[in-house]
Amino acid sequence: MFENFEIFQMSQAMARHAANWQGAISRNIAHADTPGYRAVEARPFAEVYETPPNTAMRAERPGHVAAAESLGPALRTAPADMLSPNGNSVSVEREMTHAASARHQHDMALSIYRSATGIWRTGLGR
Repeated sequence: MFENFEIFQMSQAMARHAANWQGAISRNIAHADTPGYRAVEARPFAEVYETPPNTAMRAERPGHVAAAESLGPALRTAPADMLSPNGNSVSVEREMTHAASARHQHDMALSIYRSATGIWRTGLGR
């Protein structure tokens, strides 16, 4: 029932995006000491939300099939501004700030959903 309203679709997409972003952050932190690992980051939500869904096959994790291009529409390989001596591009400090941003985005999605639900219920007289 809620899937028919654009505000609910948008808030669900925002929550899914935050979850995918948090997954990428946790993979990056898990591979912080892996030689040659390139960090993955989430594209901005506005950019992902405006992109039509891709129905082609894609990899579910880096290293599966063709990696960087197939990470999905919401993820991309992070720019390697500073590499460690072993070729790793993960910065734990950057990942922690990204984790805080992902949490904020998820909380915002829940707030939008709750607010829209409240408005919808008020309109029904409940």
